Amino acid sequence: MPTNRRWGYTSALALTLFATGLVGAGGCVVGGAAEGDEHGAVPDHANDLAGEVMADPDPEEQAVPKRPVDADPDPEEQLAPKVPTDADPDPEEQLTPPPGAMADPDPEEQTTPPAEAMADPDPEDQNNDPSGGYSIDPSTPPPAPQGRSCGTADLTRAEALIVEAQLAETRLLEAANAAPPAVIVIPVAFHVINKGAGVGNGNVTDQMIHDQMEVLNESYAGLTGGAPTRFQFELLSIDRVTNADWYNMGAGSLQETEAKSALRVGGPETLNIYTANLLGGLLGWATFPSYYEQFPHEDGVVLLHSSLPGGSAAPYNLGDTGTHEVGHWMHLFHTFQGGCDKYNDYVLDTPAEASPDFNCTAGRDTCSAAGLDPIHNFMDYSDDECLNGFSPGQAERMLTAWQTYRR
Repeated sequence: MPTNRRWGYTSALALTLFATGLVGAGGCVVGGAAEGDEHGAVPDHANDLAGEVMADPDPEEQAVPKRPVDADPDPEEQLAPKVPTDADPDPEEQLTPPPGAMADPDPEEQTTPPAEAMADPDPEDQNNDPSGGYSIDPSTPPPAPQGRSCGTADLTRAEALIVEAQLAETRLLEAANAAPPAVIVIPVAFHVINKGAGVGNGNVTDQMIHDQMEVLNESYAGLTGGAPTRFQFELLSIDRVTNADWYNMGAGSLQETEAKSALRVGGPETLNIYTANLLGGLLGWATFPSYYEQFPHEDGVVLLHSSLPGGSAAPYNLGDTGTHEVGHWMHLFHTFQGGCDKYNDYVLDTPAEASPDFNCTAGRDTCSAAGLDPIHNFMDYSDDECLNGFSPGQAERMLTAWQTYRR
């Protein structure tokens, strides 16, 4: 199991047990919760860590999710998620590796592209491409996706509990020490994997990349309607690789591992974005920051090249697949994770949602708990035009995850 980079899992459990010492007879933490600032600040007091603690969850109780009673979150309400401790994670347990994770590859071996790599693909070979590649003719657009589909792997409940303990430790320590910086600038390295000239072959333009950067900065600043975060994105580099094998990339594939091992730059603070032709109808996927210590060479975000602004993957071509996957890279889960389970996505102010929304369905309400489904949230599955923001609780969670795993 990868440990917290700064303090370790042992201290995480110790502090979590300290926090749960405030639990009253009814199973809820005694005391109120402090308000986070408008950028999702870490709570001001150690005893602000709110959460339900259960030794053995009652199956009947699980059927009725416990959610905030107000549809519109009270601005004075604590934004930190509940930290369930209904399981006792084994410190020796290893996190499930992210898609494509494998033993650290030999650097000399990985820097040499596979034999299939071609600087000038043969058109005749491309016409018989069995893996779903697009025509070598750059004027031929790729097919549009049939619906939003994200390949980011879910954590198990045991893995999620470990993460929540580590985030709880960070909240306690940040409350007692210096606050996070007001602005966190994230360097972004773009890796354009293509199989030839032209946008139709994955060779997206510099303008599409700059437009994607603008979408990220507007979305994370709250300019599209959601809560502001402290994150800004700055383009570090663009590299282009013509490799027909890597271009047709599946989640967890050898092609993904080879490409990332050869191209990835920077440390945990650097956002590496890879664009390619993704197989299986996927628009993208990402790795969670809690994986970084154990699988650093797998870290990053992978996007279908035609999902960038101006691409052909309508209605998913306005850049919000990038926003969604970067949310995972900052440790956000889908809003529908866990369905109507009371823990859901571990963020209090995103109403529970039984399943993803694909059609921007106004008034959709799939759980009995308070609040309509968050169909406009960047971590749902609606089309790009429908998505417009993060919640304050999500902003706080991203900041805490950054302080825990990526700073």
